[in-house]
Amino acid sequence: MFSRFFRAGRRPFDSLSEQEILALAISSEEDDGRIYLAYADGLKDEFPQTAQIFEEMAAEESTHRERLIEMHRKRFGDRIPLIRREHVSGYYERKPDWLVRPLGIDKVRQTAEEMEDQAYRFYIEASKRVSDASTRKLLGDLAMEEKQHESLAHRLGLKHTPTDVQQEERETERRQMILTYIQPGLAGLMDGSVSTLAPIFAAAFATQDTWQTFLVGLSASVGAGISMGFTEAAHDDGKLSGRGSPTKRGIANGLMTTLGGLGHALPYLIPDFWTATSIAIAVVFVELWAIAYIQNRFMETPFLRAAFQVVLGGALVFAAGVLIGNA
Repeated sequence: MFSRFFRAGRRPFDSLSEQEILALAISSEEDDGRIYLAYADGLKDEFPQTAQIFEEMAAEESTHRERLIEMHRKRFGDRIPLIRREHVSGYYERKPDWLVRPLGIDKVRQTAEEMEDQAYRFYIEASKRVSDASTRKLLGDLAMEEKQHESLAHRLGLKHTPTDVQQEERETERRQMILTYIQPGLAGLMDGSVSTLAPIFAAAFATQDTWQTFLVGLSASVGAGISMGFTEAAHDDGKLSGRGSPTKRGIANGLMTTLGGLGHALPYLIPDFWTATSIAIAVVFVELWAIAYIQNRFMETPFLRAAFQVVLGGALVFAAGVLIGNA
């Protein structure tokens, strides 16, 4: 909301001179080329075919830029005004590659097609605002090229990444997501949901004090999250196992461990003991079945087997907590 006020100083597109329109087009082509090269660099190790797509698209933008610079040189000389897309109100924006990471295959292909379509619309509007015949022809030609290349990412994908290769890349991407986020997160959720059952319900039945029980649950959840997160990050740097960044895995593991414990600790913010306990038990039930579903969905564990393992383990830990609490 506040960005509307900060953008008040931008120039309206209609107010740009023909020289400024050319300068804006040049800087836009430069930015798009850099973005495509950044995509290529980010994808080349795991997805070399797709990286080649973006290298060719960057070369296309470089050709457009050279033609625009030559036109500016003929009409206005070598000094190109500094004007960029963020200086113009209503102009489309580009996100740098580090804002759209992780670079999903389908995401970057879709982004590339959207970028081509936006460039086409820009050249159409720009051509309406120039009177010089040669400049208008150049802008019109670029608009037609952008329109023809609107599906450039798709067409190059068919050339460099046929359907079987694209499917292989998607499977590689999915496998990496499972290894880096899903598997550590699932381990954390299981640990947080199951291992904290005993201390939380032992404290609940021993004290029947909801606030004290909540404090025990909070400390157990946060402590387990920190411990599990550091353990996950420290025990494997991911270089040989291919499990990805240890930092990402540690964060996923630690957060899900904490959330798993907090799920049945938060109900004890309710003052009434039996109400809080009933809700906590219901939350535990949902957590355990959610774990079984995730195991079945992403780890391909048969659902009944996953449910039996998780529910049985949770029931044993819950029973241990209740027995200790009533001792």
